[in-house]
Amino acid sequence: MDTDQLFESVPNFSEGRDQESIAAIAGGAALAHVLDVDPDADHHRVVISLAAFGPRLIEGLMGSIEVAIERIDVRRHKGVHPRVGAFDVVPIVPLGDTTIASCRLLARELGERIWTELRVPVYFYGEYQTLADVRAGRGHLDLGGPDLHPTAGAVCVGARQKLVAFNVILPGVDVGAARVLARSLRESRDGLRGVQALVFELPGDRVQLSMNLFRLEETSLDTVMAELERRGVVVGAQQVVGLCPAAASNPAAAGRLLEARLASSAALAGSLLCRKRGGDEHIAMAAKLVREAESLAALGVGQAELLAGAERAAALVHVLRAAGVLEPELEAMLLDAALGLRAAIKAETQAAYGSRFAALQRRLDPQRDDQPC
Repeated sequence: MDTDQLFESVPNFSEGRDQESIAAIAGGAALAHVLDVDPDADHHRVVISLAAFGPRLIEGLMGSIEVAIERIDVRRHKGVHPRVGAFDVVPIVPLGDTTIASCRLLARELGERIWTELRVPVYFYGEYQTLADVRAGRGHLDLGGPDLHPTAGAVCVGARQKLVAFNVILPGVDVGAARVLARSLRESRDGLRGVQALVFELPGDRVQLSMNLFRLEETSLDTVMAELERRGVVVGAQQVVGLCPAAASNPAAAGRLLEARLASSAALAGSLLCRKRGGDEHIAMAAKLVREAESLAALGVGQAELLAGAERAAALVHVLRAAGVLEPELEAMLLDAALGLRAAIKAETQAAYGSRFAALQRRLDPQRDDQPC
């Protein structure tokens, strides 16, 4: 496998309440770029978003998994979300030009290390069995077993494309009616393309519709909300779990855009490299990069914001190069961020900001001919 392919991973750990443990698990992944840490006390689960080239992603995941084994005893775990282990699900996701085949190879390498080094049995999911199969007891362990790890249980490792986990509260809807709604929304029941849906009862008499959107080119957050509105469903609080690609976003994803966090993390890494170089100019640049990282992490979903975010991500490539700290991994993250944000810019916005969009096109595609035929 090439060592300069960019991947994302979104491991789910069975701990959403102990802030010290959550911080330690996220800190264990420091060899990769930690894009986001999103705990949920009701589900008793934390979703951590990581990105890196393959070798560093593996090391980051192994670091966080080792901490999870030390801190989580799945036998005492209670939460509304189904689980098979302490580090329950570890998907490998392609970024940039990385293929799903490369993700499967990386998932296999990770799973073999988890079993060989940590003795936690592994289910590989995605090709021959699904997470639903595993959680329903229809799955089979691929490495280890039949006995599970005494405190960590087992882990599901697999490869998948990008998806969005999206939860909405259904005020005034009882659990039975919510489950009927969830079934009707599922792709498997001829509902919306690329939708998986479950219902959870949360404390405070709240009913939550929890969805995974896995065909984002066909079904976005706006698509789901439009369908719920068409059916007359009253929706309360909306929640994006983890991060959301900009092209599939809605206002609930503000501050949680995958591409913006990629650019933010690259800027922060550039800041650390500038500090290591030392000298007044690099120290000043490091401070500017920290501010830019903080601003990008909070990027909203308005069209003008997305255009500005794409411009800023593209510009950071040149800033880090000029500072002598543009590592290949950081360049890959910034280019993927800029391209993803650009893909979310609608035709009317392109027309309204014609000169800026054309300049962005030239920066990202220097060989592109923008002249009309």
